[in-house]
Amino acid sequence: MAGERTKLVVAAREKLGSRESRRLRKEGLIPGVLYGRGDQPVAIAVQERELRHALTSKAGLHAILDVEIDGKGKTHASILKEYQVDKVRGYITHVDLQEVPLDKPIHASVSVHLIGGEDAPGVREGGVLSQPLRELSVEALPLEIPEHIDLDVSHMEIGHALRIADVVAPQGATLLDDPETVVATITAPMREVEPEPAEGEEGAEGEAAAEGEPDAEAAEGGEEPADETPAEE
Repeated sequence: MAGERTKLVVAAREKLGSRESRRLRKEGLIPGVLYGRGDQPVAIAVQERELRHALTSKAGLHAILDVEIDGKGKTHASILKEYQVDKVRGYITHVDLQEVPLDKPIHASVSVHLIGGEDAPGVREGGVLSQPLRELSVEALPLEIPEHIDLDVSHMEIGHALRIADVVAPQGATLLDDPETVVATITAPMREVEPEPAEGEEGAEGEAAAEGEPDAEAAEGGEEPADETPAEE
């Protein structure tokens, strides 16, 4: 839910570089950086399972992380700023956290969920529901960033489109994108059109068919076949 807070214990690290990062990953640790509010960034390492647990909570990537460094008790309210993923194996290879003041609004990207698509008249008539825009930029206090934003499309017909101006912003959040940007559309289904034969192609096929047909009289028995029996000498 929006405003969910999760404690995340990390360790400060002194050694930097790709070699050290590889060593940490082998030990189940994810290297990262905690960016403070005006302070110098702190290089950190976090248990992979702890990070995964924090980012798979109900608030997901928008959870407020109470970061505690080296178990000293003091926590830093932070959000996930950026993360990198191994393209082949799919695991997180690096994470950046940003400490934020809880009393000042921040910008975030929030996913849009289309609701009621199967009930839309346009879909029932065979139209295709598309979603050109899947995320919206919002401004809100860190504890009021929504998990996602729902957009009701159950009334849409073929040829209709919904824009950001049609989206109802959650309480405490402001939408930042162009109101005219299209979020969802329903278009008519594509129909396959038979290609017309090229000029002269039909005539050629007719001629070929005519050449391959047997002589009508011979087929009907109107012409006696020639006697191939050799004449007696």
